[in-house]
Parts: sequence; structure tokens; C-alpha cells
Amino acid sequence: MSVSARVRSWLGPVAASGTDIHTDDTREFSRIWQGFMTARLTLGLVLVAMQITMRATGSTHSIWLLLISVAYFASTLTTGLFGKPLFLGDRFNRHWIRLVGLDVLAFSSLQILQGSPVNYTPLFALPILLASVLGSLRLALGTAAGVTVLLLGSTLPELLQVSTGTTVTLLQAALTGAGYFAIALLANQLSTRLASEGLRVRSSQAAVNLQRQVNELVIESLPDGVLIVDRQGAIRAANPAARALMADATESPESFSHLQQRAEWQPLLDLTQRSFALAMAQEEDISIRSPERGPRRIHVSTRPTNPQALGGESLCVLFMKDQREQEARMRTEKLASMGRMSTAVAHEIRNPLAAISQANALLEEDLSELRHKKLTRMVHQNTQRLSKIVDDILDAARAQPREGGLTALHVALNSTTQRICNEWGEQNHCRQRLLCTLADVPTTVQFEGDHLRRVLVNLLDNARRFSSDVPHNIRVQTYVPQGEFATLEVWSEGPPLDQTVERHLFEPFFSSESRSSGLGLYICRQLCEGHGASIAYERSRRAVDGQMVDGNAFAITLVRVAGAVPDNEEAIPSVWPPHTH
Repeated sequence: MSVSARVRSWLGPVAASGTDIHTDDTREFSRIWQGFMTARLTLGLVLVAMQITMRATGSTHSIWLLLISVAYFASTLTTGLFGKPLFLGDRFNRHWIRLVGLDVLAFSSLQILQGSPVNYTPLFALPILLASVLGSLRLALGTAAGVTVLLLGSTLPELLQVSTGTTVTLLQAALTGAGYFAIALLANQLSTRLASEGLRVRSSQAAVNLQRQVNELVIESLPDGVLIVDRQGAIRAANPAARALMADATESPESFSHLQQRAEWQPLLDLTQRSFALAMAQEEDISIRSPERGPRRIHVSTRPTNPQALGGESLCVLFMKDQREQEARMRTEKLASMGRMSTAVAHEIRNPLAAISQANALLEEDLSELRHKKLTRMVHQNTQRLSKIVDDILDAARAQPREGGLTALHVALNSTTQRICNEWGEQNHCRQRLLCTLADVPTTVQFEGDHLRRVLVNLLDNARRFSSDVPHNIRVQTYVPQGEFATLEVWSEGPPLDQTVERHLFEPFFSSESRSSGLGLYICRQLCEGHGASIAYERSRRAVDGQMVDGNAFAITLVRVAGAVPDNEEAIPSVWPPHTH
């Protein structure tokens, strides 16, 4: 690595041309620059003080020595106070003249005009070092060569006089010049080596910082909780997933400072202490009980760190997984296998079902009694129903709608909603719990009747399961605002959903109940999206018996069909069941 490349790594590409330095990346170069400027300023001050002392004692009578020293001190003072770090480059440019050339000229003048036995030749080491560190090797050797020529030239008068000490003086100047060449070479090589090491250290630090940022980003985005605890139980770090498992992720970081803060965290503290005591990894399924959310089962595995790698400090990393989500993933795999099997079974059912339907049609042609025809009609209706189920399973497997598409069908919103609510209330003996309020404006929406029944019945079943047994605590209401959409809403009184459940509410195979398959709301969403509709959950309030009650609402936004005439909606009451007095 050359000195030019080294300094450019400090200063950037523009530094080689002598541009002023202002960036944070030049602190190292600025520190070296200030060191040289301080040395020059100190040397100039010493020269001025020495010349004044020598004149006061009568050791010298030349005023030029004092003037040169004062001028040199003034120049170094100006450069030190107002000068900015500059790269000398690899040629004898104006920056070299301002620094190195000025030093060489000043020291040469003092050496030539000396009126006392003072030897100024050791001072030439300063400009040579300056050129070696702040410039290239060629510039350093050139400066050393120039100083050597000056020293040899200073012996010329003695050579002309051919005195006895001429040879000694010449050899002394040559030896001093050789020493300056050695200083230039060694100083340049040492500075290059130090700059390379510094660059390598900075590169390693940048890589470490980048790796740390990547690790922090990965840990923050992990779905599993990561908790770092010391031997005393103090929490050093916790990612959002860990905070969500332990309490509420929206709480301030101060709420997660120590495992002794809350009684429900005691199992985590016990597991951590056991891992420290045994100095080995531990795994355990624990239950964290919260007054707001109830118990939550978590699988925790610990990994104690090596104290020697952390300067003698012991830390323990806890990895936490929500058992409910893990069980949901296992159910997903099982139900995916069952889905593939059901698709294969549906293919096998289709042909026998078609044969049954055809045989029933042939049988119906030969029957004359009314009760027998009634039985064949029942067989026909159920075979059609089974055929439709088979088509739905196969369509879901192919992830595409049937021929003609689902969005081509439409239903009368009010009449269909009232009929479904009526049948559901009769079948589940929930007439008093259900209140159906219909919009005053009849409308037709883009949806298949049977699919709308499946969606609405699923929502009503969930509402009945999670609400109390009081009158009118389940509300079904239709809205027809201005625009191209209509809304069908199912509201039920009940506690709010857990945040984890709400986040995965419409995902397949996820349920807050261990015996549920977790497909109900997923099927509702898929059916809605197949008809251009959407379904959403929100927490809202309704008036029940004169009091405002909090509950859970599922709103289905349906696409209205322009120009379609609803069937028999004018005879439907706006509130069902009708109020009696």
C-alpha cells in the first residue's frame, strides 16, 4: 500500500490535490498534522529564545539570525493557527514549498549565517519527517536529497581553501545526508505500516458494526422471543416478541428491567438461575399467568454464555416460543395432509355420486306414488348438495373459481339475511338472543346464496359461543350507504380478543380453542374474496337494554349489483324478530 493510497484512504479522493479536509474520516490525519505543526511552532519559539539569549550574552552579533528565527516562528504560528490539514502529494508543489521548503530554507540560512559554534544540521530531520509522513516516498527521498546537497554545498568554501579539515567536513556532511536518507525511508515505511493497520482496524470495526446492526434487525424481527438476562435476573435486552409473550409489547422498556418485577415471571427467573448453576442449556415448558390475559404456555430454552468471552460477565439467552402457535403449525401440517387426502376422496366420490343421481332420475320416472316421489326428490336434493361440496373442495384445491365464476351470482341482501337468521334462530333455539335489523333500502349484492349462508352461520355460531345468554346480545344489521357497496355486520357482546388471536384471526388453522380446526373465519374470508367482498373485525359498542355494551363486530363489505331488482324485499320487516309490547 503506497503512501498516496494510504493518505487517500484517510482523506478521500480529493485530498491528493491539496483540498482542505473537513470530514470526520480525517481525524487521524488531522491529529498527525497537529503534531507536526506543534513541533514546528515549538522549534520556532526555541530558536527565537536562543537567538535572543545569544545576543544578550554576546555569543553572536548577527542580526540576520534573529530575524530569520522570528520570521520562521511567525510562519509556523500562522500555519498552526490558521492552516488546515493538507496532503503534500508526491511532487514538489506549492504545499511542499509552504511547509517543507520553508523549513529547509530557514535551517539552511541559519547554518550558513551562523556566527557561533551552534550546529543546525539536526533540525533538517523535521522537514524530512514531515515529507515522509505527509507525502510519498519519492517526495521524502527528494527532500532528503535536497538537504544532502545543501550540506555538501556548505563545504565548498573549505574545499576551495584546501585546508587540512576539508576531508573530515566533507565526510561528515555525506554521513549526515546518508542518515537523512535512512530517516526518510524508515519514517515513510513505518507510517505506511501504521496507516495500513489503522485502515484494517477501521474496516474490521465497520464490519463488526454492520454485523451488529444485522443481528439486531434479525432479532427484532424474529417471531420467537429472545431475552438476555444476567446472573442477578436483570433484563439486558428483549425483542418485541419476548415482550409480547411476557406482557404487552406496547409497554415501555422500563417495564422489562428485571425478572423480579412481576410474580408471573418467577418461572423464568428460576429457569435462568438453574441454567447458571449447572452451566448448561435448559429447556422447559412454563406457564405465565397474567390477570389481563390469563395463562399462556411458553416453551423456553436457555443458553448460558462463556464468561471469558465477555470479560468475566455471565449472561443467559432465553429463547421463547408460544406453544399455541407451535401447535397451530402442527395442526396446519396435519390438516394440509388431510386436505390433499380430501381432494383425492372428492375425485373418487364424483363418479359414484353421478351414478346415484342418474339412477335416482331413472327411478323417479317409473314411480307413481306421491310418497315415493318425495323420497326421490330428497335423494336428488342431497346428491346435488354433495356434488356442490365436491366442486368446492376441488375448486379450493385448484385455487380457481368454477366455470362462469362466483361473481356472476347475486342475492337480495335483506331477504336472504332475514331468512338465514330465522332458520339459524330456530335451529339453535336462540330467537330471543338474536336481533336482526335490516336496511330501509332494499338492495341486491354480488354473492352466492349458499356461500352467504355459510359465512353468516359461521359468524353467528362464533357469536353464540363467546357471548352470554341474554336477550339481544347478538345483533345482525345491514347497511346500504350511498355508493357501490353494502355492509352486513354481526355484533355480539363479549370480552375483547387477545392481541395474538386478533393478529392471526383470518389465518387458516389458527384458533384460540384447542378443539377447533381454525378454518371457520379463513373460509369466510376466502368466500368473501371470491365474490369481490371483504370481511374485517373491530371492537365496537352497542346499546343493550338501555346500556352501552362493548362487543366484537365482524363487518362484511359487499358489492352492490346495479340495476338488479331484489326479490320480495318490500314485505320484510326492518327489525326481526318484530318487537312486541
